[in-house]
Amino acid sequence: MSRIDYFGDPNAPAANSVVPSVTAVVRDEQGRVLLIHRTDNSLWALPGGGHDAGESIAQTVVREVREETGILVAVQDIVGLYTDPRHVMEYDDGEVRQQFSICFHARPVGGRLRTSSESKEVRWVSPADLDMLDIHPSMRLRITHGLDISRSAPYIG
Repeated sequence: MSRIDYFGDPNAPAANSVVPSVTAVVRDEQGRVLLIHRTDNSLWALPGGGHDAGESIAQTVVREVREETGILVAVQDIVGLYTDPRHVMEYDDGEVRQQFSICFHARPVGGRLRTSSESKEVRWVSPADLDMLDIHPSMRLRITHGLDISRSAPYIG
């Protein structure tokens, strides 16, 4: 399935769904961030995905990170809530989803890097190298917030 992300685009299609989802800022011992190169929009992103019935939101984080990257994580705390209605994602099946993502800090506790059907590349990225990657502005905001150790409260927006 392909996806087009719109952010603040007056020509973007109107949202017809909202799906709770998660992303995770996972850092290794060297301070690098775990990122995936997505297969649906070819952008770099934090690992994450939709919340499934029957699981806690922390279980969603653990499942999605493992599915997309091979890394097992422990959830630590919340980076922020990202619900900007100006960010919509249009899928080729006609769904146009308004962003609704809870971003978490998580730490790696096991596993090995691997790709999946949703990630054509997975890597640990130094924060100094983030500007060299094609990252959507809304995802970059989450990464920036997740790396900011001076933040005392989650972002709500």
